[in-house]
Amino acid sequence: MADVVRAALVQATWTGDTQSMVAKHEEHAREAARRGARVIGFQEVFNAPYFCQVQEPEHYRWAEPVPDGPTVRRMQDLARETGMVIVVPVFEVEQSGFYYNTAAVIDADGTCLGKYRKHHIPQVKGFWEKYYFKPGNLGWPVFDTAVGRVGVYICYDRHFPEGWRQLGLNGAQLVYNPSATHRGLSAHLWQLEQPAAAVANEYFIAAINRVGQEEYGDNDFYGTSYFVDPRGQFVGEVASDTSEELLVRDLDLDLIEEVRQQWAFYRDRRPDAYEGLVQP
Repeated sequence: MADVVRAALVQATWTGDTQSMVAKHEEHAREAARRGARVIGFQEVFNAPYFCQVQEPEHYRWAEPVPDGPTVRRMQDLARETGMVIVVPVFEVEQSGFYYNTAAVIDADGTCLGKYRKHHIPQVKGFWEKYYFKPGNLGWPVFDTAVGRVGVYICYDRHFPEGWRQLGLNGAQLVYNPSATHRGLSAHLWQLEQPAAAVANEYFIAAINRVGQEEYGDNDFYGTSYFVDPRGQFVGEVASDTSEELLVRDLDLDLIEEVRQQWAFYRDRRPDAYEGLVQP
């Protein structure tokens, strides 16, 4: 019998406040559960605007502890209610002066299994993230969930192949990539990099982008979120480039083993020859 997981993602427009943004995502999650989804992921800092378009201290107000902050606790209740695994990207404060771009992974019974902190932090026009975030320091965790082994890689991380590979070496079957990227900067890369990473590392990827324009800058977030399989093929249609959307797709996890036997990329790796890759 095929090991098929029904998975979901949400690309959303900003509502103007955290409470309504979280409530909207709760409704999307409930709809996904009604459609049979067992895992769902949200976009980068899903409960806030993409405030990194500016560098202003007022935006530290969006930060909260993980897992003990109000949003993650609310998502734990939602996971218990729906029986879904939930990937929850938020602005994390660990202690005074220690802030991270983080995603919590919550199992279907509401247990917070842990978190991933974004490693690669951009500092370019419209994406002033070094003003807010320290680089991630928790490695490349892969979480044993009710639907399989799930990892996370956040937005700008996707440009760096090393993390994709480490997630594969750590056993990931599905990697959620919550993002906030706009048309003028990297739209031509959006449907290139994640399918290439799915092929190179032979697992499924859920690529999530915000959609629409927000009050803190001119970035035009273009959506077009999707699931891609280990052959680099989209699973169903890509989402709209202008509208909010919930995607629900069936992922045949047996394809991972089939592709790994056929293409054998892990067999033919040469880590003994890669020493130069980690030299500063």
